[in-house]
Formats: sequence, C-alpha cells, structure tokens
Amino acid sequence: MSTIYAFTTPARGHLYPLVPILTELAGRGHRVKVWTLDAELDRLSGLGVEAAAISPEIEELPLEDWEARSAAQAVKKTFSRWLERAPHEIADLERAVAEERPDLILTDINGWGASAAAEASGVSWATFAPYITPLPDPRVPAFGPGMPPAAGPLGRLRDAAMSRLLGGMLDRGFLETLNEMRGRAGAGPLTTVTEVWTRPPKLLYLTVPELEYERESWPESFRFIGPVNWQPDVESPAWLADVDRPLILLTASTEYQADDELIRTGLEALADEDVFVVATTAGNDPAQFDAPANARVERFVPHGPILERAEAVICHGGMGITQKALAAGVPVCTVGWGRDQLESGRRVEHAGAGVLLPRKKLSSERLRESLALARSRRAGAERIAAAIDRAPGATGAVDELEALLTPSARRPAPAAR
Repeated sequence: MSTIYAFTTPARGHLYPLVPILTELAGRGHRVKVWTLDAELDRLSGLGVEAAAISPEIEELPLEDWEARSAAQAVKKTFSRWLERAPHEIADLERAVAEERPDLILTDINGWGASAAAEASGVSWATFAPYITPLPDPRVPAFGPGMPPAAGPLGRLRDAAMSRLLGGMLDRGFLETLNEMRGRAGAGPLTTVTEVWTRPPKLLYLTVPELEYERESWPESFRFIGPVNWQPDVESPAWLADVDRPLILLTASTEYQADDELIRTGLEALADEDVFVVATTAGNDPAQFDAPANARVERFVPHGPILERAEAVICHGGMGITQKALAAGVPVCTVGWGRDQLESGRRVEHAGAGVLLPRKKLSSERLRESLALARSRRAGAERIAAAIDRAPGATGAVDELEALLTPSARRPAPAAR
C-alpha cells in the first residue's frame, strides 16, 4: 500500500476540487492523508481520507487583497501573504515527512512553501491547480487585466509589452524573497516567479483546453484533467419545487472578497424581471440584503439542484462556480471581482459560453443587459459541458499520480486468499 500526502492552502475553493481525487486514490487502496482547513477534517474523515489540520498560523493569514485600492496593490497583498504562509507550510510538510516518509506528495499551486519543501524532500511530488495559469506565451494576453486575445502584429506587440511589464513587476517585487525561502527549504532557485507553475514534475490542471487560449506550446508537465466538481452532501431545498419562473443563480465568493455589491446589484437589477433569483451570499452576511419578492437570499444553498434548473448564473468569476455552471450546460455572466476572475470570465466569453462584465462597469442596467446576452449563449455552455464530460476527471488525475509512484507502490498487491 502506498502512502500519499496532500497539502492544501486554507481555501475551500482549492480543497473541494481535490476531494474526488483523494477519494479515488483511497478507493484504489492507497493510504491518503491531507493537511487542510481544521473545519473540514470531520467531513474528510467521513469520506475515508485521513485528515490533519494545517498549522493554525496559516489559517490566521487569510488573503486580504479585497482591501487593496488597485490591481497592483491586490497582487502585492496576495503574493506577500503566500510568502508569509510559506515557512509554516514548510514546517508542516517537513514534520509529516520526518514522521513517515510517503511515496508521493501532492501540493497546492498557491502553497509556495509546501512545494519548495516537497521538491527538496527527495519524494516524488506533483501539484494541482484549480485556476487559470498565468504562464506567459506569445499568443496569450498578459495575465490579470482580462484582455481578449489580439490578432495581428500590433496585437502581438501589445501582449509582449504587457507581459514584460507585468512579469518584470512580479520578479522585481517577489523573486528574491521567494528564492530565499526556497533556499531555506533546500530547493533550488527560480529564474522567474511564474516558474512555480513549471517546477513540479507533473501539474494537474483542473480545466479543459476548450476554456483556454491557444498557445505556442504547453509545458510537458501540464495535464488537463478538467474541473473535478464536488460539494458536501446536502438535501435539495424544499422550496425549490415551488419556483415557477426561469431561475437565475446569483452567487458570491466562498472566501470573503468584499463582493457584497455584486449580490446587492443583482437583486436590484432583477427585481422587476420575470425570473426567480436564488442568491447565495457565501462569505457575506445574508442579513445585510433586502430580498425583493422574486428572490430568496441564503448564505449557502446546494448549487447542484439549482443548476439543474438555472437559466444562467451571475457570479464573481471564481473557477469553482464558473466551471460548475458550465459543466451543467448553464451560461455564466461573470462580474470579474479580482484575482484570476477577469481572466476566467474573459475565457468564458471567448468560448461563447457567457459574458464578462468587469467590476468597474457594474450597474443594474449593465448587469441586466449582460445577463440577457449570457442567456442567449446556452449552446456555447453546452459545448463546454460536453468537453468537461470528456475530460479525464478524478480517474485520469489518479492515473497520472500513480505514474509517479515506483512500481511497487502504484497499486496494492491483491489480498491473499
């Protein structure tokens, strides 16, 4: 029996996509242990996966990019926070490996410390990434602003200049500190910050090519797995059966991102429309919103039953809900709030499966217009749903991980009769 360790950052949007992969590993007879959010340990144990809490110091360092007053400041806050967590991630992983040496380590793409320690451990390792990669490429716009792909020489010139500008800003701001941290962990230096995406021997990329831009080349280590959707088992709400109008799901980020204005504007924009709005506020207090007659506001509602009936989804553009909606063939109106969300929204629009409305342009009128356009793009959403259905998923992800194991550790020997 092989032993596989997994380490996540303190975000359910990174843990939940990993759950089907962990349970598939356990189902094949591997011993699986994950270090993650303390509040999720009982749930994971009930799925047959050993679970331990990441250091409390890591949970005490949440992302606070929502406080930033500019996109550049938001990036600085985010990257600085990842570097603050890194020493605690290194300690967690080194402690675990010292107690029992695993056969394979799986790290979170945002866990810079865990990945450095995994690289230095001498154990086979891989990384999973549940959001769009910022790796530069001559055919891809610079990551962050959500610019559409450009055609012709001038477009290429624009993309190259923006990539140099933004990449240089990251390297000047963080590369030295990142390499100092990696050196303390025993890992080699990087030549650029985005090299954290190509350093792992294998990277499980949790999306499909149909949602990505064409590139001149993809790193050999990347494996398109597709979104691996999972949510805790909960009953469908009884009131859903009484909804007799076209249903719109309006939802905010699971982790607090100060996106309450998205919920407020959505409720206001659709108050007089012939739809029923299910608003899930997630990281925001639902008590702060006044629900019109055609809406229901809850902190959490299981999205699965809602998506079975939804005409469209309005969301912040996080890859979790965006790909979950598309997997159900539901078009998405994304209001890119920050982080990678302008990029995911632009890719959805480029794929003809929805619409991107940048946060700076959010208003009731524009949201109504964007939603109407998104609802007309169901065919595109269904095309992406078909692509997701063809993707390797959790089974393919585990095949890739097992390929990294030594022959004796890949599969447990058959039980003796």
